[in-house]
Amino acid sequence: MAEYRITKIIKFCYGHRLLNYDGKSKNLHGHNAYVEIDVASKSLDGRGMVASFGSLKEAIETWVQDNFDHQVILIDSDPIGHPLEDLGQMVNMLTVNPTSENLAKILFMVTQDMGFDVSEVRFWETPTSCGSYSGGN
Repeated sequence: MAEYRITKIIKFCYGHRLLNYDGKSKNLHGHNAYVEIDVASKSLDGRGMVASFGSLKEAIETWVQDNFDHQVILIDSDPIGHPLEDLGQMVNMLTVNPTSENLAKILFMVTQDMGFDVSEVRFWETPTSCGSYSGGN
């Protein structure tokens, strides 16, 4: 079945490391993230839109600025989380490892909770590496 779709791109910087991983990403490091958020609908609203780019940007970019941008994102079992907080660093502790796939799912759920009909989120942690979440079963 045909559908209309818009994509909003959000850019931000963050740091993280992965636990239970045997590669370079087990070390604390940073990324310049590039997130693509797709919102879809089978029909257009009275303005001829799936959704307003401006309203999507305002809602999601504000959330990202408050929760991810220039923060260290860690799983809550990471032993460096609380010492970093004690040193005054902005740390976001998650219940999951901060992989691009998990961060895509978090942004999918946040976008959905804000009332947008999100169909997919692609989370680019480097220009050549992307994780995504589409909310399917």
